[in-house]
Amino acid sequence: MVGFDAFARDCRAAIEQTLDRVLPRAPHCPPVVAEAMRYSVMAGGKRLRPILVLAAADAVARARGEAVADAVARALPAACALELIHTYSLIHDDLPAMDDDDLRRGRPTLHTVVGEGQAILAGDGLQAEAFHLIVREPHTDDPAIITRKLRVLDVVTGAAGPAGMVGGQAIDLQAAGKGTGAVTTLDGPSLADMHARKTGALIRASAAAGAIMAGADEAMLAQLDRWAAEVGLAFQIVDDILDVEGASEALGKTAGKDAADGKPSFPALYGLETSKRMAAEATTRADAALAAAGLRASHLDAIAQWIVRRSS
Repeated sequence: MVGFDAFARDCRAAIEQTLDRVLPRAPHCPPVVAEAMRYSVMAGGKRLRPILVLAAADAVARARGEAVADAVARALPAACALELIHTYSLIHDDLPAMDDDDLRRGRPTLHTVVGEGQAILAGDGLQAEAFHLIVREPHTDDPAIITRKLRVLDVVTGAAGPAGMVGGQAIDLQAAGKGTGAVTTLDGPSLADMHARKTGALIRASAAAGAIMAGADEAMLAQLDRWAAEVGLAFQIVDDILDVEGASEALGKTAGKDAADGKPSFPALYGLETSKRMAAEATTRADAALAAAGLRASHLDAIAQWIVRRSS
C-alpha cells in the first residue's frame, strides 16, 4: 500500500480530471451557468470529502481481499458527486443572506463575481448534477452495483437535506439572528448537533458512499459511521479553532469572521485549549471505531490525523 501523501495526490488527480469531465458545458446548458459552476468547483480546495470516499472504498476492498483499483473506480463518481454538493453548499453559505463572505478558496466568492441570482442557480445546478452523476455512473447492468448506487443515493440525499446539511444551516442562521422569531442560543450539545448536521452529515455520507460501493457489510458500515461521526466533529472543532488562530491567506477564506459575527463556535463556548483537547479526544474515539471495523491498515487513520493537524 502506498503512503498517504501519494494516495491523496493520486486521488486528487483522478478527482480533478473527473470533475472537469462531468461538469456541464455549453451548449448543453447556458454558458453563464456552466461558467459559474466551473468557477467554484475548479477553484481547488482540500477535496477532503471525495478523498474520504475513495479512502473508504480502498480500505473496505483491502479488508475484503478484493481488487482495490476496481472498488476505487466504482466509488469515483460518488466521490465527485459529494464534492459537487459540498461546493454548492459553500456557494450558498457565502451569500449575503447566509454568512455574507467575499473570499472562498483564496478567490472572490461566486456571488461577488456573477451576482447573487446566478450564484444561487449555480449552486442549485451543482446539487442536481451530483445526484444525476450518482445515477449515471458507473454505467452498469449489474444488479448488485445498481443496488449499491441506489443505497449511496439514499445516504447522500439524506445527508444533504433537511435532516442533515440544510437543517444544520437553518439552525446556524437562527443562532446568528438571521431567522424568523427569537434568536436561538446554543449550548454545548445543541452546538454539536448543529455541526453534526451542517458539516458532519456529508463527512459521514462520504465514508459510507465509498464503503457501500466497495461492498462493506452492515457491521463494518456501522463502525465506519462511528469513525466518520467523530472525524466530522474533530473537523468542525479544528475549523473553529483555525477561524481564531489562522490567517486568511492560509485558510483561503476570511479568518476571524465567525467571532466578528458573534456566531456560536467551540472556542467561543469552551475556549481554545479545551476545544483542542476535544478535537484530540474525538480523534481517539475515531481510532477505536476504526480498529473495531478492522480497518486500521488503511489510509483512514491518516485522514483523521490530517484533519486535526491541518492549518487551513
